[in-house]
Amino acid sequence: MFQQVTPCLWFDGQAEDAARFYVSLFPDSRIEHVMRSPAETPSGPAGSVLTVEFTLSGTRFVGLNGGPEFPFTEAVSFQIACADQAEVDRYWDALSEGGTEGPCGWLKDRWGLSWQVVPTRLQELLTDADPEHARRAMEAMLTMRRLDIAELERAADAETPQ
Repeated sequence: MFQQVTPCLWFDGQAEDAARFYVSLFPDSRIEHVMRSPAETPSGPAGSVLTVEFTLSGTRFVGLNGGPEFPFTEAVSFQIACADQAEVDRYWDALSEGGTEGPCGWLKDRWGLSWQVVPTRLQELLTDADPEHARRAMEAMLTMRRLDIAELERAADAETPQ
């Protein structure tokens, strides 16, 4: 299938390492192509990795070794929809190693790329027909780093004191 829009991620020399790590985590993922620079560039000598084309869960990406000029920010993040707590924990542990944990299921990996590790159950809780149920789930989420499905459900189901 043709993908017309492909995210290009700017790395400071670690595009291949990052791509290999990401494809090891996600199903239906692979390195498609590694392009080596035919000439010296500001970001490396001739023969160094210039770009890495890779697929994560069926979506194509390009990693570009562009140098230190443009670091990642939280303005762009990738959201991972997780079916259960085991999946939340697996992605959280792998991606946060060497990175930093943030609030509400957000983290930065060791390269500074932001991820949202989100159980699909959270969306169900936040769109519950009972607005109090949804509010309590939202308030619980706001206190968490790694999202805990059981705790979100307990909070959503808690009775409001009269």
